[in-house]
Amino acid sequence: MKRSPAADPGSRRPAEPAGARGSGTPDGGGPAVRPETSSAARGTATALLVLATVLAGTLGPMQSAVNGRLGQHLGDGHAAALISFGTGLVLMAVIVGARPATRKAALAIPGQVRAGTLPWWNYLAGLCGAVIVLSEGVTVGALGVATFQISLICGLIVSGIVCDRLGVTTATKQPLTLPRTGGAVLAIVATVVVISPSFQMPHMIALAVMPFVGGLLAGWQPAGNAAVAKSANSMLVSITWNFLVGFCALLLAYGVRAATTGVTFELPSTWWMYLGGPLGLLSIALMALLVRGLGLLLLGLASTAGQLVGSLLLDWSIPSLGHAVHIATLIGTLIALVAAGIGMIPSRKTAVPAALTEPAAPAPEASRS
Repeated sequence: MKRSPAADPGSRRPAEPAGARGSGTPDGGGPAVRPETSSAARGTATALLVLATVLAGTLGPMQSAVNGRLGQHLGDGHAAALISFGTGLVLMAVIVGARPATRKAALAIPGQVRAGTLPWWNYLAGLCGAVIVLSEGVTVGALGVATFQISLICGLIVSGIVCDRLGVTTATKQPLTLPRTGGAVLAIVATVVVISPSFQMPHMIALAVMPFVGGLLAGWQPAGNAAVAKSANSMLVSITWNFLVGFCALLLAYGVRAATTGVTFELPSTWWMYLGGPLGLLSIALMALLVRGLGLLLLGLASTAGQLVGSLLLDWSIPSLGHAVHIATLIGTLIALVAAGIGMIPSRKTAVPAALTEPAAPAPEASRS
Protein backbone atom coordinates (compact mmCIF):
# COMPACT_ATOMS: atom_id res chain seq x y z
CA MET A 1 0.00 0.00 0.00
CA LYS A 2 1.43 3.34 -1.02
CA ARG A 3 1.57 5.94 1.73
CA SER A 4 0.90 9.60 1.14
CA PRO A 5 3.71 12.07 1.76
CA ALA A 6 1.87 13.42 4.80
CA ALA A 7 1.75 9.97 6.38
CA ASP A 8 5.37 9.15 5.60
CA PRO A 9 7.69 10.40 8.35
CA GLY A 10 10.61 10.21 5.95
CA SER A 11 8.98 12.38 3.33
CA ARG A 12 11.05 15.40 2.37
CA ARG A 13 8.04 17.58 1.68
CA PRO A 14 5.24 17.78 4.24
CA ALA A 15 1.66 18.00 3.09
CA GLU A 16 0.42 21.53 2.61
CA PRO A 17 -2.77 22.65 4.31
CA ALA A 18 -5.79 23.46 2.20
CA GLY A 19 -5.50 26.76 0.44
CA ALA A 20 -1.78 27.09 1.14
CA ARG A 21 -0.69 27.26 -2.48
CA GLY A 22 -0.81 30.74 -3.88
CA SER A 23 -3.48 32.03 -1.55
CA GLY A 24 -4.24 33.06 1.99
CA THR A 25 -7.85 31.87 1.70
CA PRO A 26 -9.14 28.42 2.72
CA ASP A 27 -10.37 27.50 -0.78
CA GLY A 28 -7.17 28.54 -2.54
CA GLY A 29 -8.86 31.38 -4.41
CA GLY A 30 -8.79 35.13 -4.00
CA PRO A 31 -5.98 37.46 -3.01
CA ALA A 32 -3.61 36.63 -0.17
CA VAL A 33 -3.70 38.73 3.02
CA ARG A 34 -0.52 40.79 3.22
CA PRO A 35 1.38 40.91 6.53
CA GLU A 36 1.28 44.72 6.40
CA THR A 37 -2.52 44.64 6.27
CA SER A 38 -2.71 42.21 9.18
CA SER A 39 -0.28 44.32 11.24
CA ALA A 40 -2.27 47.50 10.51
CA ALA A 41 -5.48 45.76 11.58
CA ARG A 42 -3.91 44.66 14.87
CA GLY A 43 -2.61 48.17 15.45
CA THR A 44 -6.04 49.65 14.85
CA ALA A 45 -7.66 47.11 17.17
CA THR A 46 -5.13 47.86 19.91
CA ALA A 47 -5.67 51.61 19.52
CA LEU A 48 -9.43 51.15 19.84
CA LEU A 49 -9.00 48.96 22.92
CA VAL A 50 -6.69 51.55 24.51
CA LEU A 51 -9.26 54.27 23.82
CA ALA A 52 -12.00 52.10 25.33
CA THR A 53 -9.83 51.51 28.41
CA VAL A 54 -9.18 55.25 28.84
CA LEU A 55 -12.94 55.83 28.69
CA ALA A 56 -13.55 52.98 31.15
CA GLY A 57 -10.96 54.53 33.46
CA THR A 58 -13.10 57.66 33.72
CA LEU A 59 -15.70 55.62 35.61
CA GLY A 60 -13.48 55.84 38.71
CA PRO A 61 -13.62 59.65 38.89
CA MET A 62 -17.35 59.51 38.14
CA GLN A 63 -17.82 57.18 41.11
CA SER A 64 -15.75 59.50 43.30
CA ALA A 65 -17.84 62.49 42.20
CA VAL A 66 -21.10 60.67 42.96
CA ASN A 67 -19.96 59.50 46.39
CA GLY A 68 -18.48 62.92 47.16
CA ARG A 69 -21.71 64.72 46.30
CA LEU A 70 -23.66 62.13 48.28
CA GLY A 71 -21.44 62.80 51.29
CA GLN A 72 -22.00 66.55 50.91
CA HIS A 73 -25.76 66.08 50.55
CA LEU A 74 -26.00 63.92 53.68
CA GLY A 75 -23.36 65.88 55.59
CA ASP A 76 -21.86 62.49 56.47
CA GLY A 77 -19.25 60.72 54.33
CA HIS A 78 -19.66 57.56 56.40
CA ALA A 79 -23.35 57.32 55.54
CA ALA A 80 -22.50 57.95 51.88
CA ALA A 81 -20.06 55.02 51.91
CA LEU A 82 -22.75 52.80 53.45
CA ILE A 83 -25.21 53.66 50.68
CA SER A 84 -22.61 53.15 47.96
CA PHE A 85 -21.59 49.76 49.31
CA GLY A 86 -25.21 48.81 49.97
CA THR A 87 -26.32 49.40 46.38
CA GLY A 88 -23.34 47.47 45.06
CA LEU A 89 -23.99 44.59 47.47
CA VAL A 90 -27.65 44.34 46.48
CA LEU A 91 -26.77 44.32 42.77
CA MET A 92 -24.08 41.65 43.20
CA ALA A 93 -26.38 39.53 45.39
CA VAL A 94 -28.93 39.50 42.58
CA ILE A 95 -26.31 38.58 39.96
CA VAL A 96 -24.68 35.81 42.04
CA GLY A 97 -27.97 34.50 43.42
CA ALA A 98 -29.43 34.07 39.93
CA ARG A 99 -27.03 31.21 39.07
CA PRO A 100 -27.02 27.98 41.10
CA ALA A 101 -23.25 27.49 40.72
CA THR A 102 -22.27 30.96 41.98
CA ARG A 103 -24.95 30.86 44.67
CA LYS A 104 -23.57 27.58 45.99
CA ALA A 105 -19.99 28.89 45.87
CA ALA A 106 -20.96 32.05 47.76
CA LEU A 107 -22.77 30.11 50.49
CA ALA A 108 -19.72 27.86 50.91
CA ILE A 109 -17.35 30.71 51.82
CA PRO A 110 -18.25 30.90 55.56
CA GLY A 111 -17.41 27.20 55.89
CA GLN A 112 -14.11 27.77 54.10
CA VAL A 113 -13.29 30.59 56.51
CA ARG A 114 -13.94 28.33 59.52
CA ALA A 115 -11.93 25.50 57.98
CA GLY A 116 -8.97 27.77 57.26
CA THR A 117 -8.92 26.91 53.56
CA LEU A 118 -7.09 30.19 52.94
CA PRO A 119 -5.16 32.51 55.26
CA TRP A 120 -7.80 34.60 57.04
CA TRP A 121 -6.51 37.93 55.73
CA ASN A 122 -7.52 37.02 52.16
CA TYR A 123 -11.15 37.25 53.18
CA LEU A 124 -10.71 40.79 54.53
CA ALA A 125 -9.63 42.41 51.25
CA GLY A 126 -12.99 44.19 51.12
CA LEU A 127 -11.83 46.40 53.99
CA CYS A 128 -9.51 48.19 51.55
CA GLY A 129 -12.43 49.07 49.32
CA ALA A 130 -14.34 50.29 52.38
CA VAL A 131 -11.50 52.67 53.30
CA ILE A 132 -11.37 54.06 49.75
CA VAL A 133 -15.13 54.57 49.45
CA LEU A 134 -15.23 56.11 52.92
CA SER A 135 -12.47 58.51 51.94
CA GLU A 136 -14.47 59.44 48.82
CA GLY A 137 -17.50 60.36 50.89
CA VAL A 138 -15.41 62.31 53.42
CA THR A 139 -12.84 64.11 51.25
CA VAL A 140 -14.01 64.58 47.64
CA GLY A 141 -16.43 67.34 48.58
CA ALA A 142 -13.55 69.39 49.98
CA LEU A 143 -10.63 68.28 47.80
CA GLY A 144 -12.22 67.82 44.41
CA VAL A 145 -12.16 64.73 42.21
CA ALA A 146 -8.73 65.43 40.67
CA THR A 147 -6.85 65.83 43.96
CA PHE A 148 -8.55 62.76 45.39
CA GLN A 149 -7.73 60.59 42.38
CA ILE A 150 -4.08 61.70 42.19
CA SER A 151 -3.57 61.06 45.91
CA LEU A 152 -5.25 57.65 45.66
CA ILE A 153 -3.32 56.55 42.56
CA CYS A 154 0.00 57.65 44.04
CA GLY A 155 -0.69 55.60 47.15
CA LEU A 156 -1.48 52.62 44.94
CA ILE A 157 1.77 53.04 42.99
CA VAL A 158 3.90 53.07 46.14
CA SER A 159 1.98 50.15 47.63
CA GLY A 160 2.18 48.16 44.41
CA ILE A 161 5.96 48.53 44.18
CA VAL A 162 6.43 47.50 47.83
CA CYS A 163 4.02 44.55 47.53
CA ASP A 164 5.78 43.38 44.35
CA ARG A 165 9.10 43.52 46.18
CA LEU A 166 7.70 41.42 49.04
CA GLY A 167 5.95 39.00 46.68
CA VAL A 168 2.53 39.77 48.14
CA THR A 169 0.59 40.06 44.88
CA THR A 170 2.53 37.57 42.71
CA ALA A 171 4.46 34.34 43.14
CA THR A 172 7.60 36.11 41.88
CA LYS A 173 9.28 38.93 43.80
CA GLN A 174 10.17 42.02 41.80
CA PRO A 175 13.54 43.52 42.76
CA LEU A 176 13.53 47.09 44.03
CA THR A 177 15.35 48.54 41.03
CA LEU A 178 16.35 52.17 40.59
CA PRO A 179 13.53 52.92 38.07
CA ARG A 180 10.87 51.39 40.35
CA THR A 181 12.25 53.29 43.34
CA GLY A 182 12.14 56.42 41.20
CA GLY A 183 8.49 55.68 40.36
CA ALA A 184 7.61 55.47 44.06
CA VAL A 185 9.44 58.73 44.79
CA LEU A 186 7.69 60.45 41.87
CA ALA A 187 4.34 59.26 43.23
CA ILE A 188 5.05 60.90 46.57
CA VAL A 189 6.25 64.06 44.79
CA ALA A 190 3.02 64.15 42.74
CA THR A 191 0.96 63.95 45.93
CA VAL A 192 2.92 66.79 47.54
CA VAL A 193 2.62 68.94 44.39
CA VAL A 194 -1.13 68.46 44.05
CA ILE A 195 -1.85 69.41 47.65
CA SER A 196 0.62 72.32 47.64
CA PRO A 197 -2.15 74.94 47.14
CA SER A 198 -3.56 73.78 50.51
CA PHE A 199 -0.36 74.04 52.55
CA GLN A 200 -1.86 76.97 54.48
CA MET A 201 -4.80 74.78 55.56
CA PRO A 202 -3.62 71.81 57.67
CA HIS A 203 -7.05 70.17 57.70
CA MET A 204 -7.01 70.02 53.87
CA ILE A 205 -3.61 68.30 53.96
CA ALA A 206 -5.05 65.73 56.38
CA LEU A 207 -7.95 65.13 54.01
CA ALA A 208 -5.57 64.68 51.04
CA VAL A 209 -3.52 62.13 52.99
CA MET A 210 -6.60 59.95 53.59
CA PRO A 211 -6.96 58.64 49.99
CA PHE A 212 -3.17 58.21 49.82
CA VAL A 213 -3.35 55.93 52.87
CA GLY A 214 -6.30 54.14 51.25
CA GLY A 215 -4.14 53.51 48.20
CA LEU A 216 -1.32 52.18 50.39
CA LEU A 217 -3.69 49.70 52.07
CA ALA A 218 -5.18 48.61 48.74
CA GLY A 219 -1.87 47.29 47.39
CA TRP A 220 -2.48 43.80 48.73
CA GLN A 221 -6.19 43.74 47.84
CA PRO A 222 -5.76 42.05 44.41
CA ALA A 223 -3.93 39.14 46.06
CA GLY A 224 -6.79 38.55 48.48
CA ASN A 225 -9.39 38.90 45.75
CA ALA A 226 -7.56 36.47 43.48
CA ALA A 227 -7.15 33.89 46.27
CA VAL A 228 -10.87 33.98 47.15
CA ALA A 229 -11.82 33.87 43.46
CA LYS A 230 -9.62 30.82 42.92
CA SER A 231 -11.03 29.06 45.98
CA ALA A 232 -14.62 29.82 44.95
CA ASN A 233 -13.86 29.29 41.24
CA SER A 234 -15.65 32.57 40.51
CA MET A 235 -14.53 36.20 40.37
CA LEU A 236 -18.18 37.25 40.79
CA VAL A 237 -18.32 35.48 44.15
CA SER A 238 -15.06 37.15 45.21
CA ILE A 239 -16.40 40.61 44.31
CA THR A 240 -19.64 39.91 46.20
CA TRP A 241 -17.67 38.83 49.26
CA ASN A 242 -15.71 42.08 49.01
CA PHE A 243 -18.90 44.10 49.06
CA LEU A 244 -20.25 42.08 52.00
CA VAL A 245 -17.10 42.48 54.12
CA GLY A 246 -16.78 46.20 53.35
CA PHE A 247 -20.46 46.85 54.02
CA CYS A 248 -20.41 44.97 57.34
CA ALA A 249 -17.31 46.85 58.49
CA LEU A 250 -18.85 50.21 57.59
CA LEU A 251 -22.15 49.24 59.23
CA LEU A 252 -20.41 48.13 62.43
CA ALA A 253 -18.47 51.39 62.65
CA TYR A 254 -21.64 53.36 61.94
CA GLY A 255 -23.42 51.48 64.71
CA VAL A 256 -20.66 52.41 67.15
CA ARG A 257 -20.98 56.05 66.10
CA ALA A 258 -24.76 55.93 66.54
CA ALA A 259 -24.42 54.47 70.04
CA THR A 260 -21.71 56.86 71.21
CA THR A 261 -22.26 60.22 69.52
CA GLY A 262 -25.56 59.84 67.68
CA VAL A 263 -26.14 60.06 63.93
CA THR A 264 -28.85 61.25 61.56
CA PHE A 265 -29.43 58.97 58.58
CA GLU A 266 -31.44 60.05 55.57
CA LEU A 267 -31.79 58.40 52.16
CA PRO A 268 -31.32 60.87 49.29
CA SER A 269 -34.19 61.56 46.91
CA THR A 270 -31.91 62.18 43.90
CA TRP A 271 -31.65 58.96 41.86
CA TRP A 272 -28.09 59.35 40.56
CA MET A 273 -26.68 59.50 44.07
CA TYR A 274 -27.27 55.74 44.26
CA LEU A 275 -24.96 55.04 41.30
CA GLY A 276 -21.65 54.88 43.20
CA GLY A 277 -21.73 51.11 43.71
CA PRO A 278 -22.98 50.24 40.18
CA LEU A 279 -20.32 52.51 38.61
CA GLY A 280 -17.62 50.62 40.50
CA LEU A 281 -19.04 47.29 39.31
CA LEU A 282 -19.20 48.49 35.71
CA SER A 283 -15.56 49.57 35.89
CA ILE A 284 -14.47 46.15 37.19
CA ALA A 285 -16.46 44.33 34.49
CA LEU A 286 -15.08 46.44 31.65
CA MET A 287 -11.49 46.05 32.83
CA ALA A 288 -11.94 42.28 33.05
CA LEU A 289 -13.00 42.26 29.40
CA LEU A 290 -10.41 44.72 28.10
CA VAL A 291 -7.41 43.07 29.78
CA ARG A 292 -7.78 40.08 27.45
CA GLY A 293 -7.01 42.22 24.44
CA LEU A 294 -4.39 44.55 25.94
CA GLY A 295 -2.51 42.77 28.70
CA LEU A 296 -1.90 44.16 32.16
CA LEU A 297 0.73 46.78 31.31
CA LEU A 298 -1.23 48.60 28.59
CA LEU A 299 -4.45 48.21 30.57
CA GLY A 300 -2.85 49.75 33.66
CA LEU A 301 -1.38 52.69 31.80
CA ALA A 302 -4.55 53.41 29.80
CA SER A 303 -6.88 53.09 32.79
CA THR A 304 -4.61 55.31 34.92
CA ALA A 305 -4.63 57.91 32.15
CA GLY A 306 -8.42 57.69 32.05
CA GLN A 307 -8.66 58.18 35.81
CA LEU A 308 -6.34 61.18 35.86
CA VAL A 309 -7.68 62.92 32.75
CA GLY A 310 -11.29 62.10 33.65
CA SER A 311 -10.92 63.60 37.12
CA LEU A 312 -9.48 66.82 35.67
CA LEU A 313 -12.32 67.06 33.13
CA LEU A 314 -14.94 66.54 35.82
CA ASP A 315 -13.58 69.31 38.04
CA TRP A 316 -13.13 71.63 35.04
CA SER A 317 -16.39 70.97 33.18
CA ILE A 318 -18.83 70.81 36.12
CA PRO A 319 -18.61 74.13 37.98
CA SER A 320 -21.25 72.97 40.47
CA LEU A 321 -18.61 70.69 42.00
CA GLY A 322 -16.95 73.89 43.18
CA HIS A 323 -13.33 72.91 42.62
CA ALA A 324 -10.89 74.92 40.51
CA VAL A 325 -8.17 73.12 38.60
CA HIS A 326 -4.82 74.63 39.68
CA ILE A 327 -1.57 74.54 37.73
CA ALA A 328 -0.25 72.36 40.55
CA THR A 329 -3.03 69.86 39.83
CA LEU A 330 -2.02 69.64 36.16
CA ILE A 331 1.65 69.21 37.06
CA GLY A 332 0.80 66.60 39.68
CA THR A 333 -1.29 64.71 37.11
CA LEU A 334 1.63 64.51 34.67
CA ILE A 335 4.05 63.40 37.40
CA ALA A 336 1.59 60.75 38.60
CA LEU A 337 1.14 59.40 35.07
CA VAL A 338 4.93 59.11 34.62
CA ALA A 339 5.22 57.43 38.04
CA ALA A 340 2.49 54.95 37.09
CA GLY A 341 4.24 54.11 33.84
CA ILE A 342 7.54 53.46 35.62
CA GLY A 343 5.94 51.48 38.41
CA MET A 344 4.07 49.16 36.03
CA ILE A 345 7.14 48.09 34.06
CA PRO A 346 8.34 44.69 35.38
CA SER A 347 12.02 44.15 36.15
CA ARG A 348 14.00 42.36 33.44
CA LYS A 349 15.94 40.52 36.12
CA THR A 350 12.91 38.54 37.19
CA ALA A 351 11.07 36.19 34.89
CA VAL A 352 7.33 36.23 35.37
CA PRO A 353 5.75 32.76 35.31
CA ALA A 354 3.39 32.12 32.43
CA ALA A 355 0.50 31.55 34.79
CA LEU A 356 0.83 35.09 36.07
CA THR A 357 0.47 36.59 32.62
CA GLU A 358 -3.01 35.19 32.20
CA PRO A 359 -5.76 37.80 32.71
CA ALA A 360 -7.25 36.15 35.79
CA ALA A 361 -7.88 39.32 37.76
CA PRO A 362 -9.92 42.21 36.46
CA ALA A 363 -7.89 45.36 36.72
CA PRO A 364 -4.73 46.70 38.27
CA GLU A 365 -6.55 49.58 39.85
CA ALA A 366 -8.08 49.69 43.31
CA SER A 367 -11.27 47.75 43.56
CA ARG A 368 -13.83 49.89 45.34
CA SER A 369 -15.81 46.86 46.28
